[in-house]
Formats: sequence, structure tokens, C-alpha cells
Amino acid sequence: MNSMGLRPFVSVTPGACIGCRACELACAAAHMAAGATVGSMTRPPVPRLYLVREGGTAAPVACRHCEAAPCAAVCPTAAVRCDASGVVVEPARCIGCKACLAVCPVGAMALAEVQDHGRPVLRRVPDPAAPGGFVEEPAWLASKCDLCRERPAGPACVGACPVGALSLVVPGEVRRVRLLAAARAMAAAASGAREEGR
Repeated sequence: MNSMGLRPFVSVTPGACIGCRACELACAAAHMAAGATVGSMTRPPVPRLYLVREGGTAAPVACRHCEAAPCAAVCPTAAVRCDASGVVVEPARCIGCKACLAVCPVGAMALAEVQDHGRPVLRRVPDPAAPGGFVEEPAWLASKCDLCRERPAGPACVGACPVGALSLVVPGEVRRVRLLAAARAMAAAASGAREEGR
């Protein structure tokens, strides 16, 4: 984590998104496990960011990697946690309780069906009315943007956007660029004032 304590996140330039869904497809493709391609013709790709349309505006919604992440605070098994690179989900610890979905301030958390080579993974769930007290149902786990942490080139959605509407915001770098621009502007203003005084 940088000195400001802020984490990187994917941002969209307001009004620039054309709603083509290239970001969703790139995201889904970047996160497909080797066995996940089996059955993909019958199942739609599952991205970790979602395009939202409202009126004439379209924009993808992705995890903002909040500093005081409410999803991590509410997770009863610590499956959602914060580390130096952002808010992460540990699938092995997730019980699919949906608490993280309920508290996410931007609606970026989702549940994804667990698959093994294109087939749903089932889990036993207590049900007092069922014979033996249990039923089997598909397993669902919390899913969200992880900034494509396993991808050296960075978030797939950013590179896939045909109009450059998405960018990876690194807060410390943004601050450095703004300070440099301010210093240049002040130097130019001072230089102009000196020339006027001659």
C-alpha cells in the first residue's frame, strides 16, 4: 500500500463509455480457469465488473477497493479481506452467505456459481425437512474485481476498452502527477510575471 493508505482501482471517465461490453468479456476471459471453458457455450461468461445502463449513460461498475472495506468487516469467515494490493476474496473460506453483497456501497460484489470443468459444484446445506437433514445445492462464492492481480499487463478491462474510457487509478501516482502539474503551472506563471516586470 502506498504512503497515503489508498489502494488502486479501475475508474471510468464519465460519458466516455459506449456500452459495448468489451470490458465484461475481457474480464471474464481473464478469469476463466482452464476447466471453465468446458460448457462455456451453454453458460454466459461471468465477469467481475458489470456494465450498468441508466438512460443514455453506460458505465462499468467494479470494486473500488475501499480503505475501510465494509465487505471485509462484515465477512464472518474472513474470506473477504484487505491486503496491500486491495480487497481480496479467498474462495476456500467463503460460505456464500451474501453479507458482503448487502453492505457493498457500490454494488460491486456478486455471487458466482462454483464450477469444476463446466459442471456446478454441489455442497451440502442443512435442511431439517429433508431426509437426513441435508440437501445438495449449487455452491456460490463471493466474486469481485481483483484488478487482474495474476495478469502482468494489469486489468484486462482497461486494455480492452476501445475508447479508453477505463483507467487504472493509482492514488499515489495521481497525487504525484497533480503536484508536478501544479509546480509547472506556478513556474510558468512566475516566469510570465518576471517577463512582464521588465
